[in-house]
Order: sequence, then C-alpha cells, then structure tokens
Amino acid sequence: MFLNAFALALKQIRRNMLRAFLTMLGVIIGVGSVIVMIAIGNGVKANIQKQIQSLGSNIIMVHTARGFASGGGALKRNFSQNEVSILKKNLGMAKAVAPVASSETLVRYGGKNAQVQVNGVDMDYLIATQWKLQSGREITEREYDSGARVCLIGTSAINELFGNENPLGARVRVKDSVCEIIGVLESKGQGGMGNDQDNVILMPLKAFSKFVFGATSMFFISRIMISLEDGVDSTQGVAKLREIMLQIRPPQEGQRERFEIWDTKEMAKTMEETTKTMTLFLGSIASVSLVVGGIGIMNIMLVSVTERTREIGTRLAIGALESEVLMQFLVESVVISMLGGLIGIFIGFFVALFASFKMLIPFVFDWWVALGAFGVSALIGVVFGYIPAKKASMQDPIKALRYE
Repeated sequence: MFLNAFALALKQIRRNMLRAFLTMLGVIIGVGSVIVMIAIGNGVKANIQKQIQSLGSNIIMVHTARGFASGGGALKRNFSQNEVSILKKNLGMAKAVAPVASSETLVRYGGKNAQVQVNGVDMDYLIATQWKLQSGREITEREYDSGARVCLIGTSAINELFGNENPLGARVRVKDSVCEIIGVLESKGQGGMGNDQDNVILMPLKAFSKFVFGATSMFFISRIMISLEDGVDSTQGVAKLREIMLQIRPPQEGQRERFEIWDTKEMAKTMEETTKTMTLFLGSIASVSLVVGGIGIMNIMLVSVTERTREIGTRLAIGALESEVLMQFLVESVVISMLGGLIGIFIGFFVALFASFKMLIPFVFDWWVALGAFGVSALIGVVFGYIPAKKASMQDPIKALRYE
C-alpha cells in the first residue's frame, strides 16, 4: 500500500511541477537557512580555536592597564626588563616568560618598503608561542644577550619585501638601522584579533630597544607572554601571577591594578560559548521558515483535496478504504516536504561553502545537523499533511462523485 501511495505521490508531483516546487519553497529556505547558520557558526568557532591555539599552549598574557586612575593619573605604562626578571624568578610554574616589545615600523629592502610588526623578544618567545622555523636558524643566546642586529621574518613580510627572492642573508632596513635576516618563520595565519601574524619581524629585545624603540626609558616592553608548565591549571597560574604582579606593581591609593591579565583558555571558552549561543539563536530564527513552509504545504494540500474531490469519490466508491486515501495524501505531503528538505540541504551546503570562503573561516559542515534537518522536514510533512489527508479520507463518496 505504501509503495503504491509513493508512486501516486510522485505522479501527482510530476503533473504539477511548478506548484510542487512553490509548495516546497518554504521548506527549502528553512532547511537551507538552518544549515548555513550552523555551518558558519561552527566555522567561526573552529577559527577562534585555531587563532587561540596559534598563540601557544596554556598561555597567559600580561598587558599594561588601559584607562585612568580615579585621581586622574594614567594607568598605562610599559613594563621594564627588571620587572620581567622578577617575574621569571618568582613564577616557578612557568615554562617560559617571554617579554614582547612591539612597533608597527616601516621596513625597506631594495626599492620596496612595507609596514611590518617588529617585535623585540628574548629566547623564551619561540618556546612560549611554539613557533618553528621554516628555514634558516634561530637567534642564539649570545646574539640575544649582545643585542645583535639579526632577525627572523614572517612569510607575509617576505611576500611584501622579497616576492620570490630568498630572504636568508639579506639585510633589511628597520627604521634607521640595518638587520640581517637569519631565519624564516613558519606561517601562523590570522591572529585572535584578526591581525596577520605572519607580517612580522622578530629581533633581540636589546636591539629593539636601541634601534627601534629609540628612547632612554627603560619601560619599553608592551606585554609579557607566560607559557605554563604542562598540567598546571590556568586559573591557578593567573592567581599566582596576579600575586606576583601586585608585588611588582602595587596599586597606589585610589587606583586599580596597573596591569591586565588575559587567560587565553578562558578567552577561548567565553568566545566559544558566545558563538554557540548566537548560532543556536540564529538557527532558531531560521527554523521559523520550516514552520511557514509546513503551513504552505497544508494550504496547498487542502486545495489539492478540493480539486481532486471527484477522484477521491471514485476511489472510495470502487472499494478503497479510508486508510488508503489517508495514506495517499499523507505520503504525498511527506514526499513534497522531504524533497524540499533534500534541495535545502544541497543549496545550504554550497551557500555555506561560499560564505566560509568569503569570510575566511574553516568550512565545517555538520552532517548530523543535515540529517536532523531532513528528519524535521519529513516530520513537517506528516504534521501539516495530516489534516488535508484526514479531510480527504472522510469524504462522502456520493457527495464527492456529484462534486463539480
């Protein structure tokens, strides 16, 4: 009986292709919208995870405080090398404590120039960030200590300054000084703030303070990156770090802390939860289209029952059971809804793929969501097709045969 009803449903759909497509349209839009929203949300979540991981594992960052104290004095003041030394000495749970001094600087090579993020770092920086070299060699401890004018360069900076030329051994002008490139960093891609992490040059901290920062002030370190030992809980690490920083930089009366601590694990968790909530919210809004599509199916099926009253009367008069008529119209409703669901999945897949490409985020297609959306489309066919099917099965054969 079911196979016969399925064949009759396909025959009826072929007979009215345009009307069947318009009937499916609400389901197509609903299923497609849900899939696109979920795929983009998953892509954003994956992108956040990738960006946070690119900073290194179990990382805590200390930044200078922003804003002003209650008395009107500025809170922002860079860190000194002496403060970093105290932190390194007292934070025993740290695998690496890496001071970073940064400046967006004009870098020249030959006839080309580019704005590049120039970072002054020490030996702990590559350990903390887990940054490997693509070619060349690392800066030695002696070069760090002496402030040698050597540097490591990122792939984006290479593309801007060298094109296809090998940069190893080349000398670039960083501000008013010359720096020899001894190593090429592996690509890290986009950072957590949307910045290009590969548009960078790393040089010894002492060389940076002398040739790039160019000031007599000892406070030139903009942030400190701490990589905790494996197994150390970041919450515990933050508590210990705050305790030490309050000793190094005790707040004056009426002032808040003169530093800010960023726990990348907590940042990632918060951003993921926010993204998940927004994805569910947008997916819920998109799913309203499925209900609208179901109402459309019910309306069209009611019209179809009215149009086919004589056909229904004939079937009932020659011995068809009410359950068979009910099954025929219910299967037709479900087939229309499921076809709409399949088309919606197909369209949603390619729209999500295109959107991910344009937004520069990973394409994460959840087949379980697609399967669920297909199941919901079938359920909609059952729920919204039942009333028209029941109306068809309850027809009086004599009145139906007389219907004009």
